[in-house]
Amino acid sequence: MQHEMLVLDEAARHAHIEPNELRHVAQRGEIDSVNHGDNWFFSHRAVDEWAQRRLLSLNAKNLKRAHDSMVESRRRKRSADLRVSSLVSEATVDLALAAKAKAGIIRDMTDLADRSGKLYDPDTLFKELLAREDASPTAIGRGVAFLHPRFHDPYIFAESFVAYARSERPIFFGAPDASATRHFFLVCSTDHEDHLHILARLAVLVHGTDLIGMLEDAPDVPAALAAIRKCEEEFVR
Repeated sequence: MQHEMLVLDEAARHAHIEPNELRHVAQRGEIDSVNHGDNWFFSHRAVDEWAQRRLLSLNAKNLKRAHDSMVESRRRKRSADLRVSSLVSEATVDLALAAKAKAGIIRDMTDLADRSGKLYDPDTLFKELLAREDASPTAIGRGVAFLHPRFHDPYIFAESFVAYARSERPIFFGAPDASATRHFFLVCSTDHEDHLHILARLAVLVHGTDLIGMLEDAPDVPAALAAIRKCEEEFVR
């Protein structure tokens, strides 16, 4: 699936943008593509990677628009809403991450993911997370980063899940405003569409609710899980 080639309309639907916008992106060389006359072709893999980067760069208004498009797409397919809160468990939450630098955070987050019992290959995940950060940091400001592999590989995980950690001290993780980061979400998904949906849902919760304030104050893991669940339920309503 990842090596499948998509025509312009297919790629635009997958990225949840208008075809003309994606064409302009391709013309500017911002996404790998092949042009034959009036026809544009994109690898599924390249669209996935570009769509992830785009999501993390959107402002609150455009982010909500992208998120709503994904929700509507699931409705058309008669798929149930995918709740982030259902993907996080006590095993994948740590409120005292001790690492002091980016590589250490990535290693600790990989170890946290391994505690889920759903990770097939920790070393591959660690390398993929490093490659993603080298290509484009996943910190968005507001003290938050959304770690995920650069290229979606469903064979790394037995099933989809999300890990969350709060570091003992804020560290510099490459946020565009050069602010420090303390809250780290790791998205581990076996499905490319779910992967984008989870990223979008987390991002709109950060931008549109008091999630980070509640996580900052959470005294223990159950309180952190309750904060994620509460903010998502309020947002969905």
